[in-house]
Amino acid sequence: MGAGSAATGIAELISLAMVSEGLTLAQAHARIALYDINGLVDSSRKDLAAFQKPFANKYKPCTSFVDAIKQIKPTGIIGVSTVPKLFNQQVIEAMSEVNDRPIIFPYSNPTSRSECTAEEAYKWSKGKAIFASGSPFPPVTFMGKTFIPGQGNNVYIFPAMGMAVLATESTRVTEQMFIVAAKAVAEQVTQEELDSGLIYPPQSQILDASLHTAAKIAEYIFDQGLARVKKPKDIEAHIRQLAYKPVYES
Repeated sequence: MGAGSAATGIAELISLAMVSEGLTLAQAHARIALYDINGLVDSSRKDLAAFQKPFANKYKPCTSFVDAIKQIKPTGIIGVSTVPKLFNQQVIEAMSEVNDRPIIFPYSNPTSRSECTAEEAYKWSKGKAIFASGSPFPPVTFMGKTFIPGQGNNVYIFPAMGMAVLATESTRVTEQMFIVAAKAVAEQVTQEELDSGLIYPPQSQILDASLHTAAKIAEYIFDQGLARVKKPKDIEAHIRQLAYKPVYES
């Protein structure tokens, strides 16, 4: 939802992740749909920008987001529209009809611009939603279970990426490095946290999460021959030593 630079950037990175799983880029693009103020981005439209065209697939023209969901049957929806309440009850219920675990990501900031709240997503999906948002929401108790909403924030990626580049003096930053970073973040979430609805590491553990992610990115940089320094014996220890500590030394 929202087909600007943020949405197409996300779509392209998801496409590259799909390519790493065995699809061609064209096949990956065909699995992603964009929706903007004029409706579903389909190949018949004449008002598309160049960056939208790779995702202009052969859909039936549609100006209702609910109808688009019923037509395409997506596994997940990502909101980067900055328009609040676009993921309304009809939308969440439609997603729940075509998925056992619908992915609902209202990523617009701030909270007042979020496409839906955590409470709405869990309530309208009857607790089935896999939820994360751009802004923080408090825990939600529904049908006797407490869900902890995750916050899909760039704080999980950008500091770690910067640290990895600093530690390795990498000659360049590639798209694949962001996929490595995403996997490194994901592998830190425990099954207990997943069961509670959390799909990102707790932000209370953000330093350790960032250093672990930075080490994984750095390892990839060394493996790809992009580093301009000698590979240390223990990459994670090397990165921890470089990390700034906001305390005065005695």
